[in-house]
Amino acid sequence: MSNNLAIIGASYLQLPLIEKAKEMGYITHVFAWAANDVGETAANHFYPISIVEKEAILDKCREIDICGICSIASDLATITVNYVANRLGLPCNTPKATILSTNKHLMREAFERNGDPSPKSILVDNNTNLSSLTLDYPVIVKPTDRSGSRGIYKVDNGTDLSAAVSNAIAVSFEKKALIEEFAEGQEYSVECISFHGEHHMLAITLKYTTGAPRFIETGHREPAPIDSRTSAKIQKMVYHALDTLGIENSASHTELKIAPDQTIKFIEIGGRMGGDCIGTDLVRYSTGYDYVRMVIQVACGLAPDFTHVCMPIPVQSVFLLSQKDVEALETLKQHNPKCLIKIVDYHPENIGKTTDSSNRAGCYIRIAE
Repeated sequence: MSNNLAIIGASYLQLPLIEKAKEMGYITHVFAWAANDVGETAANHFYPISIVEKEAILDKCREIDICGICSIASDLATITVNYVANRLGLPCNTPKATILSTNKHLMREAFERNGDPSPKSILVDNNTNLSSLTLDYPVIVKPTDRSGSRGIYKVDNGTDLSAAVSNAIAVSFEKKALIEEFAEGQEYSVECISFHGEHHMLAITLKYTTGAPRFIETGHREPAPIDSRTSAKIQKMVYHALDTLGIENSASHTELKIAPDQTIKFIEIGGRMGGDCIGTDLVRYSTGYDYVRMVIQVACGLAPDFTHVCMPIPVQSVFLLSQKDVEALETLKQHNPKCLIKIVDYHPENIGKTTDSSNRAGCYIRIAE
């Protein structure tokens, strides 16, 4: 049987996947636009083909006889992953599930049809007469098909609506945006692995953000400090929502909010593991489970292995956005270095210039305070 594994994407986000696959004995074949990313040299074989060129990637994967195809932390990559896997008869999610889990408008419609609570929303584009809409402010404006806080704005009045919608549409691939009700409460995310339609919840993550207007994530904590009753409620609701979207063979990353009255609403669900070191690092340290290994196993038609690979400890990630964040890291290194687990992808030139999750200056993982 072939041990050629295709991986979509070559950025630092995919590096843990490439390294884990090689550790497991797979020959890694990485596809991405040539940009001198770390995955280009880390892979056994690199192909300078953009991750959106599905047919070209399919042809090459058929030629090299892959045993599986996967990616982590990228909604855009999952489209190609599932397309190629479906055409080659490999484990994956269906085309319908792929669309529902990568387009926020279609996701909202599916949630509404199947009774999964989520904010009410209105689909708009450049031809929409915004002045004709009846809205209860504040609202959230976001592109229908992007992630990483790109194009997201909280709008408190009609004066700022047009600019926010224009900005969201500009970064959308399909040039559409959602105007949705603002969901109150604390934000969390949930990591699951699904195999043959059976879901397993691995971790719940507490999220910290910059708040309005852009809600850029500044850190995460696992395990989230919630009680067992709430955890069980979240698990039941997430499994139902995964069935709604048809996610059967992949990791998944669910974002939700819990209001002060304990009402839960889904913000969105992606058919891939969470980025920002959640899936690759926080889940491993906080649960002892090797989430990245599970992603590879499911992609190759193998049941995920729940053997513990380390002793679980509470951990948190802290993102570097300002000079104050850098100083906090330096203080930790000097006075409590045993609590510092690792520093990830540090880019000091981005300090003070962050506009969304894609251009933060890096992050570090520490034992939780």
